[in-house]
Amino acid sequence: MATKDDENRLNAAAEVTDLSAPERREVARQSRPSAALIHETIRAEGQSELDRAASALLLSGLAAGLSMGLSLLVQGFLHAGLPAAPWRDLVVGWGYTVGFLVVVLGRQQLFTENTITPVLPLLHERSTQALWRLLRLWALVLVANIAGTWLVAAALAHGEIAPPEVRAAFQEISRHALGHSFWATAARGVAAGWIIALMVWLLPGADGQRLIVVLLMTYVVALADLAHVIAGSVDAFYLVQTGAADYGDYLVRFFAPTLLGNLVGGVTLVAVLNFGQVAPELSD
Repeated sequence: MATKDDENRLNAAAEVTDLSAPERREVARQSRPSAALIHETIRAEGQSELDRAASALLLSGLAAGLSMGLSLLVQGFLHAGLPAAPWRDLVVGWGYTVGFLVVVLGRQQLFTENTITPVLPLLHERSTQALWRLLRLWALVLVANIAGTWLVAAALAHGEIAPPEVRAAFQEISRHALGHSFWATAARGVAAGWIIALMVWLLPGADGQRLIVVLLMTYVVALADLAHVIAGSVDAFYLVQTGAADYGDYLVRFFAPTLLGNLVGGVTLVAVLNFGQVAPELSD
């Protein structure tokens, strides 16, 4: 889709008279994509997700929930293998990014990614049918993600996947999921939802740097100890599986406030605001 931004960029390149025609085309090609172009790319992705069959969404969502278990697994091995030093958490945080790398680069369905991409079609169509399709997508992906995190947490807690010292590290890392009040967790969820949605917004213009974008944005979530409803569910379910918490703790102290925060951060602060900045151009 050609936008005014794109036309202006091409015209500006054409006005550089000391370059040859092929060089002017290369200047235009190397320019960053406009906000409207990024918006339309993400909206097209959201539309394709809304059109997918329920079975495909469930299987992809289940795979994403299982993949997020890699974040706790790698963090546990790093935590157990490093000395107890002030810098240890800075290194362990990189393990948090592994699950997101697999999910994003593997094109699996992750709920917090879906707080932005399918919302854009709704903001354009604004109909009851569009809202229903969005809620259907959210419900299917969220249920499948949570089921996957429960399964992988059970495997880590009761299987022989890791030695005792690593399982002790799992326990220590997982305590952070239930270590805050309801509203503090919700606030941490808003920040996490905002960052993950920003990551989604950055990916269409990242070209060959998608790996770096995912690593850096999710590392910030880990570094700030923010609350992500799917990654954190692995941690919280691990505590439930080992008897350190119960399902009431999971629902009230983690799931409800984190889900609320992620939705507010992902939808309100990014999808709506970024839609607002390009809406006049798209209407033209």
